[in-house]
Amino acid sequence: MPSFDIVSKVQWNEVDNALNQSQKEIAQRFDFKDTGTSIERNDDGISLRSSSDERVKAAYSVLQDKLIKRKVSLKHLDPQKPEPTGKGGSKMLVKVKEGIDGDHAKDLVRRIKDSKIKVQASIQEAQVRVSGKNRDDLQAAIQLVKEADLPLELQFINFRD
Repeated sequence: MPSFDIVSKVQWNEVDNALNQSQKEIAQRFDFKDTGTSIERNDDGISLRSSSDERVKAAYSVLQDKLIKRKVSLKHLDPQKPEPTGKGGSKMLVKVKEGIDGDHAKDLVRRIKDSKIKVQASIQEAQVRVSGKNRDDLQAAIQLVKEADLPLELQFINFRD
């Protein structure tokens, strides 16, 4: 039976490239001179540090620009509020969302079922599998999901006959 998977995956190599480009730009820009601004990736996400809230927000803006140029969707990012550090500076954590969480997966399945397209949708871990007898119905389901405008960046993979 033909099927495909709906996933939300981050291209980590592109994120790393954008981080490296951001670090280089921050090191060269005059407005970041002597602010101690840094961007690094850790287990929690992307950590930004600087001497003030404004500099942290500016560094985040540089990171966003670099991600856009590398075609990484900003829907993957979940920026937290800037927090003061002990030394009078500021830090901000940007969480990177990967995979489809339970609520969004249920919403996708519900939208597909409500559309009356003759396909079945099921949740499998952090993805949604859609299967049906007709390829045209699967194409219609893909179009429906693309038009849904969800707060996730979705990809359609493993299209099988």
